Amino acid sequence: MNAHYDVIVIGGSFAGLSAAMQLARARRRVLVFDGRSPRNRFAPRSHGFLGQDGKTPEEIIGEATAQLAAYPTAMIIAREASTAKRIGDRFFVTQSEGTTLSADCLILATGVRDELPSLPGIEERWGQSVLHCPYCHGYEIGGKRLGVLATHPLSFHQAMLVPDWGPTTWFTQGIVEPTPEEAALLNARSVVIERTHVTEIIGDSPRMTGLRLADDRVVAIDALFVGPRTRMASPLAAQLGCAFEDGPMGPIIRVDEWKQTSVPGVFAAGDASSTWTNATFASAAGVAAGVAAHRSLIFGL
Repeated sequence: MNAHYDVIVIGGSFAGLSAAMQLARARRRVLVFDGRSPRNRFAPRSHGFLGQDGKTPEEIIGEATAQLAAYPTAMIIAREASTAKRIGDRFFVTQSEGTTLSADCLILATGVRDELPSLPGIEERWGQSVLHCPYCHGYEIGGKRLGVLATHPLSFHQAMLVPDWGPTTWFTQGIVEPTPEEAALLNARSVVIERTHVTEIIGDSPRMTGLRLADDRVVAIDALFVGPRTRMASPLAAQLGCAFEDGPMGPIIRVDEWKQTSVPGVFAAGDASSTWTNATFASAAGVAAGVAAHRSLIFGL
């Protein structure tokens, strides 16, 4: 294994592979670290990604990985990167098993981890009947009894969207109270507002039949949308000194329109640096980061 690369991409999902593809096609030596734990690994199918609709995430990533590996200047290793630092004009990345590799540029496609609310039964249903994105999963549950569980004030917007996929109940959990204007908008969308706390998901996992409330009532629900809080899946951006911003669900890496972070030579793409989180957005951001990293090799940092 050559110890030095033009670019090291950390993260082998939609954003990372898209970035690496641009660099491989530019005949640059690119290495991808793939820790094999993408955010969407809990979902049985991926939807809304042009040309890949309905495939499993593993199928899409497997096909993309094979296509990238066909380029002679690209290499993919199934390991995590544990540390990263800059010394002089090079970046040094240490693998989880201890080997250190170097590159002229880095692309962080490290993603985020979802932090689900504390609710019995929620974790084993995540990606199955407890969902995040209605555009990704709403069509398959269209017409069923749907719920939105508030985790933050922006939950109102999710409650307004979801009725296009089915009759909706918004469980406010004491976290948010709609204004009179918001309540009127929800009423116009036929959204039921439930203020009593949800205490349990019931039904045989991974499905659900309803939500038990604190007063022991059960509201019949077939699928529940949740906006989870997020945290960085990797410490590398912080190790490198990248600046962060406060996103609506958690911190994100600050980038410009070409995915350049606050650290010259370090780019970021995908969920770790965006509030728009789905496969298509991640892939597009990866393309931008790959092109920008290539340009930086030519024109300087």
